[in-house]
Amino acid sequence: QVQLAESGGGLMQAGGSLRLSCAASGRTFSSYVMGWFRQASGKEREFVSAVGQSDIVTVYADSVKGRFTISRDNSKNMVYLQMNSLKSEDTAVYYCAAARTGVLRESNFRRGLEVWGQGTLVTVSS
Repeated sequence: QVQLAESGGGLMQAGGSLRLSCAASGRTFSSYVMGWFRQASGKEREFVSAVGQSDIVTVYADSVKGRFTISRDNSKNMVYLQMNSLKSEDTAVYYCAAARTGVLRESNFRRGLEVWGQGTLVTVSS
């Protein structure tokens, strides 16, 4: 199994950009589908995005489509989430996650979840 550690969270004004990073340990990183979830205060954790093993196939929640971009670098065991045009409703703790799944879609990703990071807080001020 891999271990995950997020970084890059912080305070940003609405309309700004942030890039989150997720560093993975372990030699099996490239075998995992990687993704991001977020959890706002008082709300359930929600899916944000996921990327397949080869950084080609990606999926996004409708709420972030066109604003967020997920990517990975298997040579560095890293996953990134570039967040542009931030909105106040993007404020949440963002979690990196690793899953083993077949066809990449949110439902499969959730079922195949194996590892979570500790989370990084993103606060967007309006």
